[in-house]
Amino acid sequence: MDLKKKAEEIFDKIKGDKDFAKKFEDDPVKAVESVIGIDLPEDKIQPVVDAVKAKLTADKAGGIIGKIKDIF
Repeated sequence: MDLKKKAEEIFDKIKGDKDFAKKFEDDPVKAVESVIGIDLPEDKIQPVVDAVKAKLTADKAGGIIGKIKDIF
């Protein structure tokens, strides 16, 4: 399984689907499993969850920086 590809897929789904974003917020492991389509042990899913959370954090930071740049 290509973790980076799956993380990108999940990130895109979060950005485009508010219901899925809520599901990821409430239970990220179950949300990831629903996209992957198989039930894996949490320690196998956690790297994907961590990658998606890191990308979400980076995306939010980029949005904030863009807004600050617009002020000046």
